[in-house]
Amino acid sequence: MQIQVNTDKNISGREALAQSVEDVLRSDLSSFSDHITRIEVHLSDEDSSAKSGMTDKRCLLEVRLAGEHPIAISEQAETIEEAVADASQQMVNMLETELVKHGKW
Repeated sequence: MQIQVNTDKNISGREALAQSVEDVLRSDLSSFSDHITRIEVHLSDEDSSAKSGMTDKRCLLEVRLAGEHPIAISEQAETIEEAVADASQQMVNMLETELVKHGKW
């Protein structure tokens, strides 16, 4: 399961953050690792560092399943960590649904 983490220019601490994101995703999505070929993560600060808002941090997850179309989910929260955790849990639910629907789970 390959994970690629992308951040916009408004996100700081890219290397440590990328490792933290990978750890969360590997833990949450480990039961699907036989089906997942690649995960792309896009992290952004929608309002930039100059402004603050309640839910201005965004995590877009795109999971590619072997032999299937990619599945994407986007979540916004107050922090990147919360957005990643929320998106990861939503992805677990979507993957369960998709794999059951295709008779692979």
